[in-house]
Amino acid sequence: MAKYDKADVERRMAGAVESLKGDLSGLRTGRANTTLLDPVMVEVYGSMMPLNQVATVSAPEPRMLSVQVWDKSNVLAVEKGIAHSNLGLNPMIDGQTLRLPLPDLTEERRKELAKLAGTYAEKAKIAIRNVRRDANEALKDDEKKKEISEDERKKLEDEVQKLTDQYVADADKATEAKEKEILTQ
Repeated sequence: MAKYDKADVERRMAGAVESLKGDLSGLRTGRANTTLLDPVMVEVYGSMMPLNQVATVSAPEPRMLSVQVWDKSNVLAVEKGIAHSNLGLNPMIDGQTLRLPLPDLTEERRKELAKLAGTYAEKAKIAIRNVRRDANEALKDDEKKKEISEDERKKLEDEVQKLTDQYVADADKATEAKEKEILTQ
């Protein structure tokens, strides 16, 4: 078993929150957001590549995304990648540019997206609690090996719990903000 490492515990918990923020940024609200297309993969040059490696995404209007494809031969591949991404967007080709009008979200779809945000948050919290469990096991191991005293272990377990509470609160705050953004358009 590994020794307890506070920096590693913080790094892993922060990673779970960052991953959550990435997942949340992919949830569509009523406004155009260039991060909406971050998960889109495009088949070009015989392999799958992220959209942002073959085109520039911008939001010229509040309800429109614009995708400027760098290589004209990839325009149809980019259109196909966006159409198959389950984002509910219908690209319109205009030369080497694809225009993506964002349809209004129905109340039902908003509720689904808010629920999905909650699911993402729960996954992040589970990841944070798993890091806490690993850290506490490492502390018990260190105590068994007589590397730390029982009092020191308890003090460090309290420290791990405080970190856990802090990162769970960060995850909740990010999720609440996204749910509010989704539900109030």
